[in-house]
Amino acid sequence: MDKVVAPAAEAVADIFDGASIAVGGFGLSGVPNVLIKAVHDHGALGLRVVSNNCGAMDAGLSVLLAAGRIARVTGSYIGANKEFAHQSLAGELEVELIPQGTLAERLRAGGCGIPAFYTPAGVGTQVAEGGLPWRYDGSGGVALASPPKEAREFDGTEYVLEHAIRTDFALVRAAKGDRHGNLVFAKSSRNFNPVTAMAGRVTIAEVEELVEPGEIDPDAVHLPGIFVQRVIALTPQEAADKMIEQRTVSVPGGQQAVKR
Repeated sequence: MDKVVAPAAEAVADIFDGASIAVGGFGLSGVPNVLIKAVHDHGALGLRVVSNNCGAMDAGLSVLLAAGRIARVTGSYIGANKEFAHQSLAGELEVELIPQGTLAERLRAGGCGIPAFYTPAGVGTQVAEGGLPWRYDGSGGVALASPPKEAREFDGTEYVLEHAIRTDFALVRAAKGDRHGNLVFAKSSRNFNPVTAMAGRVTIAEVEELVEPGEIDPDAVHLPGIFVQRVIALTPQEAADKMIEQRTVSVPGGQQAVKR
């Protein structure tokens, strides 16, 4: 089945208001920027996003966040995104922060058909006991807090029950993909992208290099095409457009490196 769709606007045309969308990437690495821009141009509102972070340096999901298109974020890192922090504290955005490994496993479990799993991460904290602020009231108070989660002991160790994540759509970026949707990720961009793709009911992948079926060695496939419904091929300019979040340069004379 040829899953290639063009242009990007057509690939995201059925994303509706209030849709849940899992988005791959970590910081600026492996972020599906072309698809995110297409969603922005499409105009969907009230989106419920699942992603490690919500954009950085005015790129990635920051585009949707700044436009007020995101209603809820499930993630593990706010980081240096000032707009994310502002909207959260102002009560404009609902945010569920969870341990990073738990987020990855919840996405993977969703793709594997596993409804829930037990993990020791978060035991003894508000992650398990409830009370984490999900939405502030804009005046420093908490308007909505997380509920307590089911806990159970196995072999003398306590674990907390975490539910799998399934989303209406998923957006990912790959270094290479074929027309059947088989994907290969480059180096650190193989971060949240594979599990994100697994979690989406409709997964859309932007690929830097589109090849014909059979050109990717089966042993080299990082994500099989069964998890991907649509593929868009990036232009050479789009594929080369990659930002650097923290540029570190060496100082002559062996002094300490400087970040710019």
